[in-house]
Amino acid sequence: MIQARQLDPTILREYDIRGIVGDTLNPEDVRAIAHGFGTVVARDGGTCVAIGYDGRLSSPELAAAAVEGLSAAGLRVLKVGRGPSPMLYFATHVLEADAGMMITGSHNPPDYNGIKMSLGTGSFFGNDIQNLGKLVAAGDFLNAVGSAEDCAVFDDYIARLQKDYSGNKELSVAWDNGNGAAGEALVSLVAGLPGRHILLNEKIDGTFPAHHPDPTVEANLQQLKDTVIAESCDMGIAFDGDGDRIGLVDSQGRVLWGDQMMVVLAREVLRDLPGATIIIDVKASQVFFDEIKAMGGNPLMWKTGHSLIKAKMQEIGAPLAGEMSAHIFFKHRYYGFDDALYAAVRLMSIVASSDQTLDDMLDAMPHMLNTPELRFDCPEERKFKIVEEVAERLKSMSGITVHDMDGVRVQSDDGWWLLRASNTQAVLVARCESTTPEGLESLKVTLTNQLRESGLEPALFD
Repeated sequence: MIQARQLDPTILREYDIRGIVGDTLNPEDVRAIAHGFGTVVARDGGTCVAIGYDGRLSSPELAAAAVEGLSAAGLRVLKVGRGPSPMLYFATHVLEADAGMMITGSHNPPDYNGIKMSLGTGSFFGNDIQNLGKLVAAGDFLNAVGSAEDCAVFDDYIARLQKDYSGNKELSVAWDNGNGAAGEALVSLVAGLPGRHILLNEKIDGTFPAHHPDPTVEANLQQLKDTVIAESCDMGIAFDGDGDRIGLVDSQGRVLWGDQMMVVLAREVLRDLPGATIIIDVKASQVFFDEIKAMGGNPLMWKTGHSLIKAKMQEIGAPLAGEMSAHIFFKHRYYGFDDALYAAVRLMSIVASSDQTLDDMLDAMPHMLNTPELRFDCPEERKFKIVEEVAERLKSMSGITVHDMDGVRVQSDDGWWLLRASNTQAVLVARCESTTPEGLESLKVTLTNQLRESGLEPALFD
């Protein structure tokens, strides 16, 4: 019988469970967490859960422990095996499971691992995770005899990805899997797509020998950029460690960030669904909002966090949503979860069906001047309070528009600046964007002064 277990509080994150294997997270923890999650599923009326795991060295052992825990709650456990997180989400949908559990460390270093969970059609995050930790600590488990069985979905998943490809010209594409969990799926996917495909780091290797598997860090895209240019490719596509986030470069090796990818992807959606609402997180460029409006769509700014974006998408029935972190969610012709392989197929289809190249599409977007995302340490007990103090002071300022659904995003004649507290770390996050160097400098000064008024001396712009 699985006993009550006090979990390291640092592993109970906002959107998932994540820790250092052998230190803050071990198989006994995962077994207890899975038993607790299985208890939640059963008490919610569920009887069946699908489980998968990524390519990290520790994942098979942790997945086995999770299966034991889920079974101990009396559930029928469907084991879909190793693959990207989106394959597990796909399995949860097509197998009509009541919940899903993915053993993955996402894009973290090799010694990390964790768990992503879904319940019903929604994400399991925030208070759900905190309450799960309390349930495990109290040992408030259901104890029953469940079952476990292998359930192959790989071929069906690949066929579903390939189904939505269209285009009237063949492309040359370089792909960088970063040795992540999408490797085998990528090999099978491109085998069924037209064109020329060059695969980098397609072998799944939990040590990530080539580079860190995070395509939102430009340094991690260098190998892909070099290959695209050397091989005269039309584009390059990269994935993170568990295949739910995407990186994209054009034929010149220029990066298209999350909001720019969303502008490209929205074309097809808005052609089919004129006037549809397209969601992006609060960190996105003003270019996104202007371009979506110009295409006849309704851009909606929302809170940062893939679980929060997904929940808003379901609430209002939006066909497309995304984040600057390159989680992209398609409800248009798909299931509504973040799937980087599916997003890649849709991006390829748009370019292969257009008279424009990906380079042309990027060149057509207005050029903005902006800072990168700036992160700086702030005491956990102060980070949200500082944002509240700044918001309060802004109320007395004229000539600005303030969006406060997630931190403060301040629009003025110079452009916009953002300040928000991270949901997962003891840091504040800031960004500024303008059309002119002078405007950008003015925004930086305003932001810096606001932080100083709250007792910080940030070296944000050195």
